[in-house]
Amino acid sequence: MRYMLMIHLTDEGIAELERGEHPTIMDVHEQLQRELKASGELVDTHELLPDDAKIVRATGSDVLVTDGPFTESKEWIAGYYIVDCASMDRATEIAGRLIEAQMSPVEVRVIR
Repeated sequence: MRYMLMIHLTDEGIAELERGEHPTIMDVHEQLQRELKASGELVDTHELLPDDAKIVRATGSDVLVTDGPFTESKEWIAGYYIVDCASMDRATEIAGRLIEAQMSPVEVRVIR
């Protein structure tokens, strides 16, 4: 089954990562990606940059586009993994290995 692991971050979480109290973000992600590729579980992964995000709202024939990603929230989705693994338990185990899970939630959803 395929699962999407959505990495949420806040400004505080990014500041904590940048203080160097954790291994570097890229080192952790590169190691995890190597392991998931070797096991055949990695389908896709990407960082999502908040600077280029837009929010689109449509009502009738009107379309409103604003800068995003903030929709009345202090956190945003900073990236994602799509994994193909045996169970939700395995997907949450992988999510728990993401360095961002130490300071922000990582949401895990089944892809149908």
